Amino acid sequence: MKRIILSMAIVFGTCAFAQEKKSDTAKTKNIEGVTITKQVFKKQSDRFVYDVAASPVAKGNTTFDLLKQTPLLSSTDDKTLKIAGKNNALIYINGRKSNMDSESLAQFLKNTPAENIQKIEVITVPGSEFQVESSDGIINIVLKKKMSDGLNGNMRMSNTTSKYNGSQASFSANYRKDKLGVSANLSGGENIEAQTYTLRNGTAKTSNESTGDIDDPNKNIGGYLNIDYQLNDKSNLALSWNTWANKSYNSTVNLFNTIKTEGGTKYTWSKNKEDARSYNNSVNLNYELKTDSLGSKLNVNAAYLNYKRFQFTDNRTHMSDVNMGLGKMTTQVFQDLPQIINNFSGMVDYNQKFKNDLTVSIGGNYNKTKTDNDSKNITYSFNPVEAPDSRPNHFIYDENIYGMYVTVEKKISDKISGKVGARYEITNSLGTSDNAPTDELKRIERNYSNILPYLSFNYAINDKNNISYSFSSRMRRPSFWEINPVRNILTDDNYTQNNPFVKASSTYNQELTYMYKNSYFLILNHSYIQDAITQVPLQGYPVSPEGKIGENPVLRYIRTNFGNKQEMSAMVGIQKSFFKQYWTTNFNIGVQHNINNGSLDTDPTTGDRFKDDKGPNGKFITYTNNISSTSLLIQTNNTIRLDKKKTWFFGLNYFFVDKQQIELGSLKNLMSLDLSIKKVWNDWTFAANVNDILNTNIVKIEDFQENGNYNYIHQNRYNRNVMISLTYNFGNQKVKKVRDIEGASDAIKSRTR
Repeated sequence: MKRIILSMAIVFGTCAFAQEKKSDTAKTKNIEGVTITKQVFKKQSDRFVYDVAASPVAKGNTTFDLLKQTPLLSSTDDKTLKIAGKNNALIYINGRKSNMDSESLAQFLKNTPAENIQKIEVITVPGSEFQVESSDGIINIVLKKKMSDGLNGNMRMSNTTSKYNGSQASFSANYRKDKLGVSANLSGGENIEAQTYTLRNGTAKTSNESTGDIDDPNKNIGGYLNIDYQLNDKSNLALSWNTWANKSYNSTVNLFNTIKTEGGTKYTWSKNKEDARSYNNSVNLNYELKTDSLGSKLNVNAAYLNYKRFQFTDNRTHMSDVNMGLGKMTTQVFQDLPQIINNFSGMVDYNQKFKNDLTVSIGGNYNKTKTDNDSKNITYSFNPVEAPDSRPNHFIYDENIYGMYVTVEKKISDKISGKVGARYEITNSLGTSDNAPTDELKRIERNYSNILPYLSFNYAINDKNNISYSFSSRMRRPSFWEINPVRNILTDDNYTQNNPFVKASSTYNQELTYMYKNSYFLILNHSYIQDAITQVPLQGYPVSPEGKIGENPVLRYIRTNFGNKQEMSAMVGIQKSFFKQYWTTNFNIGVQHNINNGSLDTDPTTGDRFKDDKGPNGKFITYTNNISSTSLLIQTNNTIRLDKKKTWFFGLNYFFVDKQQIELGSLKNLMSLDLSIKKVWNDWTFAANVNDILNTNIVKIEDFQENGNYNYIHQNRYNRNVMISLTYNFGNQKVKKVRDIEGASDAIKSRTR
């Protein structure tokens, strides 16, 4: 039904607005012969700017595909984006952080046409005025805004075929009348995310292998509404609303398990079914007041975020044999795992500019978040028959963050400029559980404060050469779902365990950048992470604090703080057009060096330790990772214009990530070769993309411990696919830049699911 509604909107939109484009075309015929060449990629004081409006890449693409082709950005899983040398990239839209959860945001970006974008800003080391965590960088997507009165927009439909077929559609409009500007987007789609797993793990005396398929159907609908009203020459009022809903019913897991112990070999089937739905709504109200003619201004933001996820799982284990026959059910686990997040936030910023190229910025923010996790877990055992084991747990987490910052930016000369600042943050949190297995879990209170310095320096040697250095200190607070003490069950003996004891980690980032002719760049980066938050595999026969040992070996992926970590990278790149702009290329090559140093021998949520044997001679096992690795990274995106009229384009994109050591073990190399063809015909754009042609973007992780433990993961996410899309642009296309607005709830979005 949602897909039909979107299609109807597209039909009516075409009928209503097709006429408006004609008058605009007639007015511009007399300047068709003028060609203006703009700098597509350039370095500003604290960011790289990619002018999408001056690039042929945008037409017919989605926003997510465009971001993957932006210099310094990459994605290996087709869900998350990374900045060179960074763990994570936070998405801002018109200077305001998107408050959508990560899964909804990925779908939103995949359904939003790239034609809506004016430029993309990549901030590798954000200043003190930004509320970011860890080594996160920022991708600020600046949307187009109408220059004159009237209406414009676009409509896009696409179909993607991989293991299954999926479809998407979107409708976007941009309206301006005098002092009022409105932009809106409605998008949605449906698809089945498929995965094929092979999991092998064990000790020197036991082994467990699970193989099979996971199918996750998804239906999505959402969009945004931005309203900007100019009160007078000095003040503006803006309201933005983002919404997204996801429905994933009848998601299935079918894994065949082979468990080998000293007592023999056992075969089972894990048949899991999950129904889940989530809703994400965020509202941001912004007031901006210009206080003088130099550009000084006051910004006031208030925001509200509401996130709801309802998840019900039915996990069944059946007896089997070597021929994979389905026998009687031995255990059944029902899980009801809701999560509700409410966040209220406010932020005030004031920038004072002086005539001597000095800018002083001060500001403060407040975030209040409450998460409600009323989970229920009931286990039924049928072999032998036992009474149901009910383990409800109502976990409530309250968090208050108070922050303030000051920065001083000074242009010393035409060549030299610098910026220094600091943030001071106070965090008060309390987690309570009404039915926790231990007293420690019933009340977890943490109160801490941090001073986070920032420094940057920029030297323009001449018109062609520029060098800059940045240092930043940040905190990384755990995501709200990471501290919700629930188990996500894959099989009877294999599950992930969240951890309410996870504490915030500290990150120190340094970056040195050299740029030549706004086309060639060198970036050196170093990050040091204390108490890194990650997922660690613990396996063996579990032994409780009371000394009771489990009947079967298990594998638990535990969320925890895992020692310290260092990441170093060196990257050289180019973003340039050749042969009179017939060929536009973006090429990066570099090396990354990871140093891991962590160990864990106890499940922090239960106190369990693990033995390699359930007998009296069994030894306790410690998981360690103190291995370093050096990896080669290559990425290139190429657009080739095939005709003089700029109507046919061919695309060739490729990335390669060499083998590297991560917390779970050694991640084998990943690579993907993608091809595309695009035809522009008047206001229509037809495109066909073939992704991961060689079927090489498959995750393989392998880890061998000195004590004999091993862990192997093979995950095929079916990244090889074919996508066909059709985009139509209507109305007056004269646009200008939207004013940048920073959102009030900046510190919250990345911590939802």
